[in-house]
Amino acid sequence: MRRIELDIVALSHSMTQSHNYAVVLGERKGQRRLPIVIGSFEAQAIAVAMERMVPNRPLTHDLFKSTLDTFDIQLKEVVINNLLDGIFYARLICVREGELFEIDSRTSDAIAMAVRFECPIFTYDFILEAAGVVLEGTGRRQPARRTSGR
Repeated sequence: MRRIELDIVALSHSMTQSHNYAVVLGERKGQRRLPIVIGSFEAQAIAVAMERMVPNRPLTHDLFKSTLDTFDIQLKEVVINNLLDGIFYARLICVREGELFEIDSRTSDAIAMAVRFECPIFTYDFILEAAGVVLEGTGRRQPARRTSGR
């Protein structure tokens, strides 16, 4: 499976689900976008970290980062590793004393942690093929096109 690095390209209200938000991830070296619907608390957690705001009291993701830092655990990367029944799944790839280990995570929480640790976000080609979109010059959403044969 081919891994693809993603960047956060947008965070906005969801057009399809009221009271929710969408984080849009984009291929670092491509035109495909991966929209993921998230809740308002998760959107706030991502936005706070992206804007480098410092709340009066730590948010849950800040607390978790502080805990990992305290125990000398580095978040190396986030991998959006599966898509089942419209639900994205993610893993936190961590390192401690040279040992690599993975932690299961909701995708929105994984993204919030990636922003705090300034670590890369990856997914696999099959996920972008299934759920990605390409924004064409007309502004219309088009399904992502397969970039390599299988």
